[in-house]
Amino acid sequence: MAVAIVLLTTALVLVVALLAAAGACKLARMDGATYPVALTRGTTAFATVITLAAAVTAALAALFT
Repeated sequence: MAVAIVLLTTALVLVVALLAAAGACKLARMDGATYPVALTRGTTAFATVITLAAAVTAALAALFT
C-alpha cells in the first residue's frame, strides 16, 4: 500500500511540474519571448516544482521521524 501511495504521489508531482512548465512556456511566448527563452522559463518552472516537492518531503520526513 505504501509503495502505491509513493508512486501515485510521484506521478502527481511530475504531472503538476509538467503543467507548470507548459504554462510558463505559454505565458512567455504570449509575452513575446523567443522559443529558447520560453523553454528556459519552462525548465526553470519545472525544476522549481520538483525542488519544492523535495523540500516538502524532507520537512515531512523530519517531522514524522
